Amino acid sequence: MCNDCGCGSGGTGYKINGKTPAELHGHAHDHPHDHDHGHDHGHHHHHDHDHPHDHDHSHDHGHHHVHAAPLAAVHQPGIDSERVIRIERDVLAKNNDAARQNRARLAATGTLALNLMSSPGSGKTTLLVRAIEDLKAKFPIAVIEGDQQTDNDAERIRATGVRAIQINTGRGCHLEAGMVGTALDDIKAEPGGLLFIENVGNLVCPAGFDLGEAHKVVVLSVTEGEDKPLKYPDMFAVADLLLLNKADLLPHLKFDVGRCLAAALTVNPHLQTLVVSAETGEGMAAFYAWIEARAALSRAAAVVRA
Repeated sequence: MCNDCGCGSGGTGYKINGKTPAELHGHAHDHPHDHDHGHDHGHHHHHDHDHPHDHDHSHDHGHHHVHAAPLAAVHQPGIDSERVIRIERDVLAKNNDAARQNRARLAATGTLALNLMSSPGSGKTTLLVRAIEDLKAKFPIAVIEGDQQTDNDAERIRATGVRAIQINTGRGCHLEAGMVGTALDDIKAEPGGLLFIENVGNLVCPAGFDLGEAHKVVVLSVTEGEDKPLKYPDMFAVADLLLLNKADLLPHLKFDVGRCLAAALTVNPHLQTLVVSAETGEGMAAFYAWIEARAALSRAAAVVRA
């Protein structure tokens, strides 16, 4: 998968608001955040999730994902599959170190960070714009936008009056913790606020990379098919909340909500689920209540630490 989609070249070629990390800082990175995330390993993601889901995600937890060597590497003469696995583990170890730094920074200010993941076209940005409009009177909000190219979604977010940082991953198919750490240097999230991280549209690779968020939220639309949780189990296994979006289209589709949610719970029995519509607002109040409860815990924890 990643050997074909460009994940292998991600990490070093990303840009934030159109600038490379070196251009942002005027030098190569020597600050505490480890941004050397060169994915020079074309690999097929196989995530071995031993990550329990009945715990509070506000604590420091690095997801440990065992990446199998790509078939191409196994069958090509001269390619040492054990070396490929070792490189992949090193990359993930660096990512998890950066994620721990991000998590500590966010926890110190009582900022609730949510990592929104989905396939392209799920309505994730529309849902985020609606949530921002409805919540910005209650919370300081900042957004980190992840896309391979363009700042179209960041512009939609900025139109709400909220600060948005655009990360363009180039050929990379997911955000990494080092990228988010660089964005945090620029965005300066306000204490007690919300940080939404909209990941690159992809139901595979983003599941394997901890960004330092408090919770992972997966958005699935009713136009995508009821069996997506079974086809892409890693994504639903690491998520804390599933938002089944575009409920307003259900009268026009042959989509069994019960079957879809049952599939998701088969993959992850601890997954919380909400049926919503970013267009009509259906179910969004429940999503906001979910956010507000967790934001209160983040603020309280920051006060205790202080």
